[in-house]
Amino acid sequence: MARIEDVATHAGVSVGTVSNVLNRPGAVAATTRDRVLAAITALDYRPNEAARSLAAGRSRTLGLIVPDVTNPFFADLARGAEQIADQRDVVVMLYNSGESTEREQRYFGRLETQRVQGVLVSPVHEVGTAVDDLVRRGTPVVLLDRGSGKHGLCCVSVDDHTGGDLAARHLIGCGYRSLAYVGGPLSVPQTAARLAGAREVTQGAGATLEVIETRAVTVAEGRAAGTAIGVRRAGQRPEAVFCANDLLALGVLQAVTRQGLRVPDDLAIVGYDDIDYAAAAAVPLTSVRQPRAELGRVAAGLLFEEIDSPEQHRHRQVVFQPELVVRQSCGVSR
Repeated sequence: MARIEDVATHAGVSVGTVSNVLNRPGAVAATTRDRVLAAITALDYRPNEAARSLAAGRSRTLGLIVPDVTNPFFADLARGAEQIADQRDVVVMLYNSGESTEREQRYFGRLETQRVQGVLVSPVHEVGTAVDDLVRRGTPVVLLDRGSGKHGLCCVSVDDHTGGDLAARHLIGCGYRSLAYVGGPLSVPQTAARLAGAREVTQGAGATLEVIETRAVTVAEGRAAGTAIGVRRAGQRPEAVFCANDLLALGVLQAVTRQGLRVPDDLAIVGYDDIDYAAAAAVPLTSVRQPRAELGRVAAGLLFEEIDSPEQHRHRQVVFQPELVVRQSCGVSR
Protein backbone atom coordinates (compact mmCIF):
# COMPACT_ATOMS: atom_id res chain seq x y z
CA MET A 1 0.00 0.00 0.00
CA ALA A 2 1.36 3.40 -1.02
CA ARG A 3 2.34 5.83 1.73
CA ILE A 4 2.06 9.61 1.74
CA GLU A 5 5.87 9.74 1.42
CA ASP A 6 5.60 7.73 -1.82
CA VAL A 7 3.11 10.23 -3.23
CA ALA A 8 5.40 13.13 -2.29
CA THR A 9 8.38 11.50 -4.00
CA HIS A 10 6.37 10.64 -7.12
CA ALA A 11 5.04 14.22 -7.40
CA GLY A 12 8.34 15.85 -6.46
CA VAL A 13 6.89 17.77 -3.52
CA SER A 14 7.08 17.66 0.25
CA VAL A 15 4.89 15.53 2.49
CA GLY A 16 3.37 18.76 3.84
CA THR A 17 2.25 19.74 0.34
CA VAL A 18 0.52 16.39 -0.15
CA SER A 19 -1.17 16.86 3.20
CA ASN A 20 -2.38 20.30 2.13
CA VAL A 21 -3.81 18.93 -1.11
CA LEU A 22 -5.77 16.35 0.91
CA ASN A 23 -6.97 18.67 3.67
CA ARG A 24 -6.65 22.27 2.42
CA PRO A 25 -6.54 22.12 -1.39
CA GLY A 26 -7.14 25.86 -1.71
CA ALA A 27 -3.76 26.50 -0.10
CA VAL A 28 -1.88 24.77 -2.95
CA ALA A 29 -1.20 26.19 -6.43
CA ALA A 30 -3.33 24.58 -9.13
CA THR A 31 -0.40 23.12 -11.11
CA THR A 32 1.13 21.58 -7.97
CA ARG A 33 -2.24 20.30 -6.84
CA ASP A 34 -2.85 18.61 -10.18
CA ARG A 35 0.58 16.95 -10.02
CA VAL A 36 -0.12 15.59 -6.53
CA LEU A 37 -3.57 14.34 -7.52
CA ALA A 38 -2.06 12.58 -10.53
CA ALA A 39 0.46 10.89 -8.23
CA ILE A 40 -2.32 9.80 -5.88
CA THR A 41 -4.17 8.23 -8.81
CA ALA A 42 -1.08 6.57 -10.25
CA LEU A 43 -0.10 5.01 -6.90
CA ASP A 44 -3.70 4.24 -5.86
CA TYR A 45 -2.98 6.00 -2.58
CA ARG A 46 -5.55 5.73 0.23
CA PRO A 47 -5.20 8.38 2.97
CA ASN A 48 -5.00 7.22 6.58
CA GLU A 49 -8.25 8.63 7.90
CA ALA A 50 -7.19 8.30 11.53
CA ALA A 51 -4.03 10.28 10.85
CA ARG A 52 -5.97 12.95 8.95
CA SER A 53 -8.42 13.31 11.84
CA LEU A 54 -5.56 13.57 14.33
CA ALA A 55 -3.87 16.29 12.31
CA ALA A 56 -7.08 18.26 11.81
CA GLY A 57 -8.36 17.80 15.35
CA ARG A 58 -11.70 16.63 13.89
CA SER A 59 -12.85 13.49 12.13
CA ARG A 60 -14.49 13.62 8.71
CA THR A 61 -17.81 12.51 10.18
CA LEU A 62 -21.13 13.90 11.34
CA GLY A 63 -23.31 12.33 14.00
CA LEU A 64 -27.04 11.82 13.41
CA ILE A 65 -29.22 10.72 16.34
CA VAL A 66 -32.85 9.74 15.69
CA PRO A 67 -35.49 8.20 17.99
CA ASP A 68 -36.35 5.22 15.77
CA VAL A 69 -34.31 4.02 12.78
CA THR A 70 -37.11 1.60 11.80
CA ASN A 71 -39.43 4.54 11.08
CA PRO A 72 -39.23 5.34 7.32
CA PHE A 73 -39.59 9.04 8.12
CA PHE A 74 -36.18 9.07 9.82
CA ALA A 75 -34.66 6.86 7.13
CA ASP A 76 -35.63 9.43 4.48
CA LEU A 77 -34.40 12.26 6.69
CA ALA A 78 -31.04 10.51 7.07
CA ARG A 79 -30.82 10.00 3.32
CA GLY A 80 -31.22 13.73 2.76
CA ALA A 81 -28.49 14.59 5.28
CA GLU A 82 -26.19 12.00 3.72
CA GLN A 83 -26.59 13.56 0.27
CA ILE A 84 -25.16 16.86 1.53
CA ALA A 85 -22.42 15.22 3.61
CA ASP A 86 -21.33 13.10 0.66
CA GLN A 87 -20.69 16.26 -1.37
CA ARG A 88 -18.19 17.24 1.33
CA ASP A 89 -16.57 13.80 1.51
CA VAL A 90 -17.95 13.48 5.05
CA VAL A 91 -19.52 10.33 6.50
CA VAL A 92 -22.78 10.36 8.50
CA MET A 93 -22.78 8.04 11.52
CA LEU A 94 -26.36 7.08 12.42
CA TYR A 95 -27.33 6.43 16.04
CA ASN A 96 -30.68 5.10 17.23
CA SER A 97 -31.72 6.50 20.61
CA GLY A 98 -34.64 4.06 20.76
CA GLU A 99 -36.86 6.75 22.35
CA SER A 100 -34.49 6.72 25.35
CA THR A 101 -33.26 10.04 26.72
CA GLU A 102 -30.52 8.23 28.63
CA ARG A 103 -29.21 6.56 25.49
CA GLU A 104 -29.45 9.83 23.58
CA GLN A 105 -27.26 11.58 26.17
CA ARG A 106 -24.79 8.70 26.10
CA TYR A 107 -24.47 9.10 22.32
CA PHE A 108 -23.76 12.81 22.70
CA GLY A 109 -20.76 11.93 24.85
CA ARG A 110 -19.60 9.24 22.45
CA LEU A 111 -19.79 11.54 19.42
CA GLU A 112 -17.84 14.23 21.25
CA THR A 113 -15.01 11.83 22.09
CA GLN A 114 -14.92 10.78 18.44
CA ARG A 115 -14.35 14.43 17.49
CA VAL A 116 -17.19 14.57 14.97
CA GLN A 117 -17.49 17.81 13.00
CA GLY A 118 -21.05 18.33 14.19
CA VAL A 119 -24.25 16.63 15.32
CA LEU A 120 -27.76 16.44 13.86
CA VAL A 121 -30.33 15.27 16.39
CA SER A 122 -34.06 14.68 16.58
CA PRO A 123 -34.50 14.77 20.37
CA VAL A 124 -36.62 12.19 22.17
CA HIS A 125 -38.32 14.83 24.33
CA GLU A 126 -37.29 18.36 25.20
CA VAL A 127 -33.81 19.58 24.33
CA GLY A 128 -31.71 18.98 27.45
CA THR A 129 -28.55 20.35 28.99
CA ALA A 130 -26.49 17.67 27.21
CA VAL A 131 -26.97 19.58 23.96
CA ASP A 132 -26.00 22.87 25.60
CA ASP A 133 -22.87 21.26 27.04
CA LEU A 134 -21.89 19.85 23.65
CA VAL A 135 -22.26 23.24 21.97
CA ARG A 136 -20.40 25.04 24.75
CA ARG A 137 -17.42 22.74 24.26
CA GLY A 138 -17.28 23.50 20.55
CA THR A 139 -19.37 20.89 18.69
CA PRO A 140 -22.07 22.47 16.48
CA VAL A 141 -25.57 20.99 16.81
CA VAL A 142 -28.63 21.34 14.56
CA LEU A 143 -32.03 20.15 15.74
CA LEU A 144 -34.18 18.09 13.41
CA ASP A 145 -37.98 17.98 13.43
CA ARG A 146 -37.99 20.23 16.49
CA GLY A 147 -37.91 23.94 17.35
CA SER A 148 -34.95 25.19 19.37
CA GLY A 149 -36.88 27.22 21.95
CA LYS A 150 -34.65 28.96 24.48
CA HIS A 151 -31.57 27.08 23.26
CA GLY A 152 -31.26 29.32 20.19
CA LEU A 153 -29.74 26.65 17.94
CA CYS A 154 -30.29 26.08 14.24
CA CYS A 155 -33.32 23.90 13.74
CA VAL A 156 -35.37 22.49 10.87
CA SER A 157 -38.98 21.45 11.41
CA VAL A 158 -42.47 21.27 9.92
CA ASP A 159 -45.49 23.27 11.10
CA ASP A 160 -47.25 20.35 12.79
CA HIS A 161 -50.08 22.54 14.09
CA THR A 162 -50.98 23.37 10.49
CA GLY A 163 -50.65 19.67 9.63
CA GLY A 164 -53.28 18.75 12.20
CA ASP A 165 -55.47 21.56 10.91
CA LEU A 166 -55.21 20.24 7.33
CA ALA A 167 -56.17 16.70 8.32
CA ALA A 168 -59.17 17.65 10.46
CA ARG A 169 -60.38 20.30 8.02
CA HIS A 170 -60.36 17.76 5.18
CA LEU A 171 -62.27 15.15 7.17
CA ILE A 172 -64.89 17.65 8.26
CA GLY A 173 -65.12 18.89 4.68
CA CYS A 174 -65.87 15.31 3.65
CA GLY A 175 -68.81 15.32 6.05
CA TYR A 176 -67.40 13.45 9.05
CA ARG A 177 -68.51 14.89 12.38
CA SER A 178 -67.20 12.32 14.85
CA LEU A 179 -63.39 12.15 14.74
CA ALA A 180 -60.67 10.48 16.78
CA TYR A 181 -56.99 11.34 17.10
CA VAL A 182 -54.64 8.37 17.50
CA GLY A 183 -51.12 9.22 18.65
CA GLY A 184 -48.71 9.50 21.52
CA PRO A 185 -47.14 9.97 23.85
CA LEU A 186 -48.72 13.41 24.00
CA SER A 187 -45.62 14.65 25.83
CA VAL A 188 -43.82 14.59 22.45
CA PRO A 189 -44.11 18.11 20.98
CA GLN A 190 -44.87 16.99 17.42
CA THR A 191 -47.66 14.69 18.55
CA ALA A 192 -49.17 17.36 20.78
CA ALA A 193 -48.99 20.03 18.04
CA ARG A 194 -50.80 17.84 15.52
CA LEU A 195 -53.54 17.18 18.06
CA ALA A 196 -53.81 20.91 18.88
CA GLY A 197 -54.26 21.80 15.21
CA ALA A 198 -56.96 19.15 14.72
CA ARG A 199 -58.71 20.12 17.97
CA GLU A 200 -59.04 23.78 16.99
CA VAL A 201 -60.71 22.87 13.71
CA THR A 202 -63.13 20.35 15.21
CA GLN A 203 -64.15 22.72 17.99
CA GLY A 204 -64.71 25.52 15.51
CA ALA A 205 -66.86 23.25 13.33
CA GLY A 206 -68.90 21.87 16.22
CA ALA A 207 -67.55 18.35 15.58
CA THR A 208 -66.21 15.95 18.22
CA LEU A 209 -62.62 14.75 18.61
CA GLU A 210 -61.83 11.74 20.78
CA VAL A 211 -58.20 11.31 21.83
CA ILE A 212 -56.76 7.79 21.83
CA GLU A 213 -53.25 8.12 23.24
CA THR A 214 -50.67 5.52 22.25
CA ARG A 215 -47.35 4.66 23.88
CA ALA A 216 -45.46 5.07 20.61
CA VAL A 217 -46.02 5.83 16.93
CA THR A 218 -45.64 2.27 15.62
CA VAL A 219 -47.69 -0.14 13.53
CA ALA A 220 -48.25 -2.34 16.60
CA GLU A 221 -49.68 0.58 18.58
CA GLY A 222 -51.88 1.42 15.60
CA ARG A 223 -53.20 -2.15 15.50
CA ALA A 224 -54.06 -1.98 19.18
CA ALA A 225 -55.94 1.29 18.71
CA GLY A 226 -57.68 -0.03 15.60
CA THR A 227 -58.77 -3.19 17.41
CA ALA A 228 -60.26 -1.13 20.22
CA ILE A 229 -62.13 1.03 17.71
CA GLY A 230 -63.29 -1.91 15.59
CA VAL A 231 -65.07 -3.76 18.43
CA ARG A 232 -67.38 -0.81 19.04
CA ARG A 233 -70.83 -0.75 17.55
CA ALA A 234 -71.73 1.63 14.75
CA GLY A 235 -72.70 4.94 16.29
CA GLN A 236 -70.33 4.38 19.21
CA ARG A 237 -67.13 4.48 17.21
CA PRO A 238 -65.72 7.53 15.41
CA GLU A 239 -66.53 8.05 11.76
CA ALA A 240 -62.94 9.05 10.95
CA VAL A 241 -59.50 8.71 12.50
CA PHE A 242 -56.53 11.08 12.19
CA CYS A 243 -53.28 9.34 13.15
CA ALA A 244 -50.10 11.06 14.33
CA ASN A 245 -48.09 9.23 11.65
CA ASP A 246 -48.49 6.77 8.80
CA LEU A 247 -47.24 3.77 10.79
CA LEU A 248 -50.10 4.21 13.24
CA ALA A 249 -52.52 4.70 10.35
CA LEU A 250 -51.33 1.49 8.67
CA GLY A 251 -51.83 -0.38 11.94
CA VAL A 252 -55.35 0.99 12.35
CA LEU A 253 -56.12 0.08 8.72
CA GLN A 254 -54.92 -3.51 9.21
CA ALA A 255 -56.89 -3.99 12.43
CA VAL A 256 -60.24 -2.60 11.33
CA THR A 257 -60.24 -4.36 7.95
CA ARG A 258 -59.52 -7.67 9.70
CA GLN A 259 -62.58 -6.98 11.84
CA GLY A 260 -64.72 -6.59 8.75
CA LEU A 261 -64.94 -2.79 8.60
CA ARG A 262 -64.68 -1.07 5.24
CA VAL A 263 -62.35 1.90 4.74
CA PRO A 264 -63.55 4.58 4.16
CA ASP A 265 -67.23 3.52 4.22
CA ASP A 266 -67.23 2.46 7.88
CA LEU A 267 -64.14 4.34 9.01
CA ALA A 268 -62.10 7.02 7.25
CA ILE A 269 -58.36 7.23 8.01
CA VAL A 270 -55.78 10.00 7.58
CA GLY A 271 -52.09 9.52 8.36
CA TYR A 272 -49.08 11.83 8.65
CA ASP A 273 -45.64 11.93 6.94
CA ASP A 274 -46.68 10.40 3.58
CA ILE A 275 -44.04 7.68 3.67
CA ASP A 276 -43.82 5.44 0.60
CA TYR A 277 -45.91 2.74 2.29
CA ALA A 278 -48.88 5.15 2.56
CA ALA A 279 -49.58 5.10 -1.18
CA ALA A 280 -48.87 1.35 -1.36
CA ALA A 281 -51.34 0.33 1.39
CA ALA A 282 -54.26 -2.03 0.64
CA VAL A 283 -56.40 1.09 0.80
CA PRO A 284 -54.06 3.94 -0.19
CA LEU A 285 -53.81 6.36 2.71
CA THR A 286 -54.60 10.02 2.68
CA SER A 287 -51.68 11.60 4.50
CA VAL A 288 -50.17 14.93 5.54
CA ARG A 289 -46.89 15.08 3.65
CA GLN A 290 -43.64 16.26 5.23
CA PRO A 291 -40.60 17.01 3.00
CA ARG A 292 -38.62 14.27 4.72
CA ALA A 293 -35.39 14.20 2.70
CA GLU A 294 -35.40 17.98 2.35
CA LEU A 295 -35.46 18.31 6.14
CA GLY A 296 -32.23 16.33 6.28
CA ARG A 297 -30.61 18.25 3.43
CA VAL A 298 -31.37 21.66 4.88
CA ALA A 299 -30.28 20.62 8.38
CA ALA A 300 -26.96 19.29 7.09
CA GLY A 301 -26.45 22.48 5.08
CA LEU A 302 -26.97 24.62 8.18
CA LEU A 303 -24.54 22.45 10.12
CA PHE A 304 -21.81 22.81 7.49
CA GLU A 305 -22.36 26.58 7.39
CA GLU A 306 -21.56 26.71 11.10
CA ILE A 307 -18.62 24.31 10.77
CA ASP A 308 -17.09 26.39 7.96
CA SER A 309 -17.64 29.85 9.47
CA PRO A 310 -18.40 29.61 13.18
CA GLU A 311 -17.74 33.30 13.81
CA GLN A 312 -19.96 34.59 10.99
CA HIS A 313 -22.68 31.98 11.36
CA ARG A 314 -26.10 33.09 12.57
CA HIS A 315 -28.52 30.47 13.86
CA ARG A 316 -31.70 30.06 11.82
CA GLN A 317 -34.99 28.29 12.36
CA VAL A 318 -36.39 26.81 9.16
CA VAL A 319 -40.06 25.79 9.25
CA PHE A 320 -41.58 23.93 6.30
CA GLN A 321 -45.29 23.85 5.57
CA PRO A 322 -47.00 20.44 5.27
CA GLU A 323 -49.20 19.38 2.38
CA LEU A 324 -52.31 17.18 2.37
CA VAL A 325 -52.21 14.28 -0.11
CA VAL A 326 -55.72 12.88 -0.66
CA ARG A 327 -56.17 9.19 -1.46
CA GLN A 328 -58.89 6.55 -1.08
CA SER A 329 -58.78 6.07 2.71
CA CYS A 330 -61.05 9.02 3.46
CA GLY A 331 -63.10 9.58 0.31
CA VAL A 332 -63.67 13.01 -1.15
CA SER A 333 -67.23 13.92 -0.08
CA ARG A 334 -70.26 12.43 1.62
